[in-house]
This record gives sequence, C-alpha cells and structure tokens, in this order.
Amino acid sequence: MSETFRAILISRDEARNQSVDIVEMTPDQLMDGDVDVAVEATTVNYKDGLAITGKAPVVRHWPLVPGIDLAGTVITSSHPDWQAGDRVILNGWGVGETHHGAYAGRARLNGDWLVALPDRFTAMDAMAIGTAGYTAMLSVLALERAGMTPDRGPVVVTGAAGGVGSVAVALLSGLGWHVIASTGRTGEADWLRDLGAAEIIDRAELSEPGKPLAKERWAAGIDAVGSHTLANVLAATRYGGAVACCGLAQGMDLPASVAPFILRGVSLLGIDSVMAPKQRRVEAWSRLARDLDASRLRAITTEIGFEAIIDAAKEIVEGRIRGRVVVNMR
Repeated sequence: MSETFRAILISRDEARNQSVDIVEMTPDQLMDGDVDVAVEATTVNYKDGLAITGKAPVVRHWPLVPGIDLAGTVITSSHPDWQAGDRVILNGWGVGETHHGAYAGRARLNGDWLVALPDRFTAMDAMAIGTAGYTAMLSVLALERAGMTPDRGPVVVTGAAGGVGSVAVALLSGLGWHVIASTGRTGEADWLRDLGAAEIIDRAELSEPGKPLAKERWAAGIDAVGSHTLANVLAATRYGGAVACCGLAQGMDLPASVAPFILRGVSLLGIDSVMAPKQRRVEAWSRLARDLDASRLRAITTEIGFEAIIDAAKEIVEGRIRGRVVVNMR
C-alpha cells in the first residue's frame, strides 16, 4: 500500500471556525492502535453529516478524520484476534468523533473494536448496512428481548425513508411484521412498500404536540426521530408494548407523560450503537447476515466515490438522501 493516502480532515482555528479539507496523510499521522486496516468501503450516516457540516458537536478532537463506519482488510496487527488479510467491520467506539475515522485510505484501530465481516457480505454490502442498519438490528433484537413478536400487532417505524428506518422496514417485514412506515417524504411511499411496508403514514400525524394517551395503534415501534414523534409513538402503543429509541432527528427532548408507562405498561428501550459490547455486535451482524434480504439491501443503497463524501454529508443533514449511501474507497 502507498505510504500516503487521501483523507478528509476536519480542523478548527483559534476562533473555533471549522474547515473541511481533502489532504494527503501518512501512517505516522494516525492515532494509536494495534490493527491497521485498508479501508475499502465506508458510508455517510446522519452523524457523519453533522460532523462535516458542524451542525452538532460530534467531533471532539482536532484535527480529526471523520467517518464512524468502515469495512476493509487488515494490513498489520499486533492484536491476538486479528492478522493480515482478515476482513473486518468497525462501527462506533468514538471513531470519527475522538479517534481518526473512516474517511481515509487507512485506519489504525483498537482490535477490540473490530468485528469479523460475515462471509455473506462484501465490504460494500457491510457499509450499505453500516451503523444505520446495525442500529436497526440492535433495535429489532431489543424488541425481541422484550417479548415483541409479529402476532402482537403492527410495528411503527419513524423516519422510515432514512438509513435506520429503511433497514428497519426491510428487516421487520422480512420477519413477518405488519410494518407501518412514518415518513415526511410521502413521494417515497412506493419505495417503502417495495421494502415491505404495509402502511404509510405522514410524519405530520406524529410530529406535533399530542395527547398523553392516544388510541392504541401498534404493539411496537422503532423510533429514530425523538421529540414529539417519540412521545406520540409511545402514546399510541398498545398495552404491554415496547418502543426502541435510537435517534434524535427531530430533537433530543421527550415531551411526554408517564401515562403510557403506568397505565399501559409500555416499555421504552434505549439503543446505543456506539459503545455496545462486542457480543451484542457479533449477534447483530450475524442476524443481519441471516435476516436481511439482499435485494432489499440493494434497493436502499446509493454508491458514491470518495470525492462525493462532503456533498453527501450536507445532503443527509438537509434530509435529501433516502436509504443508505455507500462509499467505494478503492
């Protein structure tokens, strides 16, 4: 591999003004780690968009290579679990936030952060899934641990046209759920039905202040939106139901009451993808390899090159990207 490689670098000056540049880096400029990986594919998540645009304080070390997801091949390793040639995935662990991330030709990482790439997936497949799809799978697993099954009733997915939502729709429908997809992009209705959604509702039904309790509409939910949307999802959840919360596209607040919890026994399940233990990550990727329909994965994916990452980051924050964006780093 060349001793230099391209990278996107986020910097900040003394006045705290952020700049984003494409630069040439060398391995000596990477941070500490015991595994070097040739980055073959990455993706653009909402969090990556926030980092590159500076819309939220995602980056906490300066300068930094952003990018929270990668898939590639081990170049060198002093970690006992990995050796040169191994195919690996990285999601989270502060990479792209406090540790140089995926938007570079090479990454130096802690071997404990890595998961083996399932045989079924190429690097591009894995990044078509990415943290968004991995988070969707963590959410499905949480609902299952809470006793939620398709025979309990419908499941609602908010932000359904986004990365987490689109994979959640595909996964849940494949597992036999009646999926209600909530989206502000009603023009994507046919696309969402192709992914497996049985019903489409306008996000306006959920995004405004609502009642502490509403008519029971679904047994379970996966919410990537937060704020009033999550409050309304909870208010309309059936007795004994559960909602997995994994995002904050509308906001970090939760203007809800305790009514759904104490009058209907509803459970709110928090989903953390960044610091999830390795055992749970391995389970999630194993289930993705088993349960995610490859044709549906292709239907939610747009492929771009390295040069298009910055523009894609801006577009995802502006809500102009549907599904998943995968970056071919080769």
